[in-house]
Amino acid sequence: MVQPPEITRPGIHLGTHPYDLLRPGRVDYSQALIMQQQRVETLIAHGGPNLLILLEHPPVYTVGRSGKAEEMIDTDFPKRNNIQVLDTDRGGRTTYHGPGQVVAYVIRDLRPNTGRVLDHVRRLEETVIGTLSCFGIQGTREQANPGVWVDGEKIAALGVRIRRGITYHGFALNHRCDLNHFSGIIPCGLQGRRVTSLAHLGVEVSAATLEGCLLATFAKVFDAHLTVIPSTHLSPHHQGMCA
Repeated sequence: MVQPPEITRPGIHLGTHPYDLLRPGRVDYSQALIMQQQRVETLIAHGGPNLLILLEHPPVYTVGRSGKAEEMIDTDFPKRNNIQVLDTDRGGRTTYHGPGQVVAYVIRDLRPNTGRVLDHVRRLEETVIGTLSCFGIQGTREQANPGVWVDGEKIAALGVRIRRGITYHGFALNHRCDLNHFSGIIPCGLQGRRVTSLAHLGVEVSAATLEGCLLATFAKVFDAHLTVIPSTHLSPHHQGMCA
């Protein structure tokens, strides 16, 4: 197993492209979306560093712009299991977020070459694949279905949106989440496909170690210089993100 580097200190130099790193803990989905959108607006208007947010959500089903009503198998399931249901502006269909997932939101300026969307998606997938390899798990891609798979079961969902050359949203990696919560939906609209997690695969790893491997892999894949910023305070350049 790869021992992740220490990445909790501010000002870590792991690459050449500047990224702020925000780790606010458990955050409601709606608030996390506002955080992303505000950095998008800052990048459009003023430029500046990209942003990587690592967090987890309370239980929530999010319905992407291609989502369909029939993907909600049991309309009473969310209420019985205290799972929120929200529409969102990312691409893709319906998925689940909840405790025990590592959610990575990447707010990245693709300008001037805004046609690099596919490359961006491949880098997100490569970040997950590289993270899994830290623990001896071989993740794979499927050409028709964005995300990362292990032996035909999905371990990470992925969705993005581009606004005026800025990409946001990202991926959710199943660490030790409640896989039963996926049974209330058709995840990503893929009928008959199963989901899995590191815990389900027998990998026992702390959240800190998992996130350390993920951040080291992200820095390599995106050539990122990560600078930790506090979740309770942002400089005037980024004001308003975490109100």
